[in-house]
Amino acid sequence: MTDAQAEAAQGVPGPGRSGGRADAGDVRRRVPRTDVLLRDPRLAAAVERLGQAVVKEAVREAQQWARDGRVPPDRVPETALDLLPGTASGLRPVINATGVLLHTNLGRAPLSDAARQAVAEAAGPTDVELDLTTGVRARRGRSALAALRERVPAAGDAHVVNNGAAALVLAATALAAGKEIVVSRGEMVEIGDGFRLPDLLVSTGARLREVGTTNRTTAADYADAVGPDTGFVLKVHPSNFRITGFTRSAEVGELAGLGVPVVVDIGSGLLAPHPALPEEPDAATQLRAGAALVTASGDKLLGGPQCGLLLGDRDLVRALARHPLARALRVDKLTLAALEATLSGPPTPTARALAADPAGLRARADRLAAELAAHGIDVRAVDSTATVGGGGAPGVELPSAALSLPEPYAAALRTGRVPVVGRLEAGRCLLDLRAVPPADDERLAQAVRRARTEGGRA
Repeated sequence: MTDAQAEAAQGVPGPGRSGGRADAGDVRRRVPRTDVLLRDPRLAAAVERLGQAVVKEAVREAQQWARDGRVPPDRVPETALDLLPGTASGLRPVINATGVLLHTNLGRAPLSDAARQAVAEAAGPTDVELDLTTGVRARRGRSALAALRERVPAAGDAHVVNNGAAALVLAATALAAGKEIVVSRGEMVEIGDGFRLPDLLVSTGARLREVGTTNRTTAADYADAVGPDTGFVLKVHPSNFRITGFTRSAEVGELAGLGVPVVVDIGSGLLAPHPALPEEPDAATQLRAGAALVTASGDKLLGGPQCGLLLGDRDLVRALARHPLARALRVDKLTLAALEATLSGPPTPTARALAADPAGLRARADRLAAELAAHGIDVRAVDSTATVGGGGAPGVELPSAALSLPEPYAAALRTGRVPVVGRLEAGRCLLDLRAVPPADDERLAQAVRRARTEGGRA
């Protein structure tokens, strides 16, 4: 049965039909048929970009809007175009107004424009594993690895896997399968969604040798545990909590002379010290202190794509890269392209958000609040506090500014045409601006206006 036949069977008459039950004034008689709409050049072009099923669904929803009186029949084509997603993927771009710079549920670090362009260019055939000069196979992602080494000169070599946990799994499998990993009890962390570091490490075939106590572990505790069965000593940055008071932890420099490799999982991907995060460990400092290997995530403070970084001793890193498991954990060409552009390109959105001037944020909030209030919206600019998130810089508060709206706006904005995710605080919906690029201010304001004018449907 064709679309036209199906619609006729449902009592939706096409042109020239009386429709039986419907009189000439029935709005349903003027709703364009699906086959007619799909011949509209704009919608036909969308079919080429998104696929027929996606476009047909938008067309049918627009037709229903017209039957329900929400739009006039002659606006059905435009309404269908408005309802189309930006891409054929089910993932929807979101404006992150939560005040959490690296929001795990929103994909952590947003890529820079340079990284996005690099991904688009790398989507076709590339020289990811080919030397174009000689025509022979070359080291995979060599330019991205070179960019990583350039950013961390203290590293003898670098390797990239598909996420931070994979980096630690590769190290544990290659260095400690059937052996012991010496680790402080205070660093046996859970990093979210029930994911526990001890479970990860034990899954590699390694045994854990816990030393010290929750709040105090000394270099002597590690030294007493190191023996012939030790694969390596592991230092883990407790990235999503803080222990204060009567505490003690051994520094990497104190452990470097124990005769076994020291592996440091810094977590957040900070490659060098940052003035705004004085207590956050970085790769360069840990390597200079004597770490044989540093593992980290690429989609956190580095501001790049999801990947796991391994930096350290040249022979050790190359042995890990040749391990059979490395093949299963390797990244694709798109990740390599985004990583290199992140490392070599301009400051990332994460770096810009981290460095944002609180006075500038408040000025943006004041301007947006005045503009929205002129449309009759209950809004005011308020001071706010943002955080790093993503398991980075626990306890660090970043002064910020936000738009304060009535609580119902939270759901309306989150489910809008351009989803905006804020946070609820003291019975109000706050849209924190620290993680919102200034270029998105107008999109944010437009989403708020739609949330009001369309009765909660943004």
